[in-house]
Amino acid sequence: MQRWGWLLLAMCVVAAGCDDNGTAPTNPPLVFTALLSPANEVPPIGNAESVARGAVQITLNATRDSSGAITAATADFHVQLTGLPAGTVYTGAHIHPGVAGINGPVIVNTGLSTGPPVSFASNTAIWDFRGIAVPAATAQLIVNNPSAYYFNVHTVSNPGGVARGQLARTQ
Repeated sequence: MQRWGWLLLAMCVVAAGCDDNGTAPTNPPLVFTALLSPANEVPPIGNAESVARGAVQITLNATRDSSGAITAATADFHVQLTGLPAGTVYTGAHIHPGVAGINGPVIVNTGLSTGPPVSFASNTAIWDFRGIAVPAATAQLIVNNPSAYYFNVHTVSNPGGVARGQLARTQ
């Protein structure tokens, strides 16, 4: 009888260890990416900055209510842009509403445009912007239809944007 007690105890321990409830994050981050190109700008870039290329990864950290609706959000941006002349002055980096071929207003500002313009000694620019506040309603709209939004980077030579890419959800 004692052997059965030990067996029952072992089975309880194994069963408890197999429970995966509560180990997954309740609000996993959402990841979006975009490949940035001057050809995607409206109108396309035709000056010396037209050879730029790059990418952005946007991690949206969203808090949801019990129904799954986003109630608060912040975003982390990792931006890489290369091919522009050394000393290019960058003046902004944003998310805008707009499908490919359509321009829209800034709805999420990384903060690059609120500080002094930035330039890099080489032809490669890399930025990280962390904890950028995103209105809950805006975050929900982006999650619902990421391809209806784009990210772009602005320069002094191309104040309307130098490289643009439509958002795609990757996680």
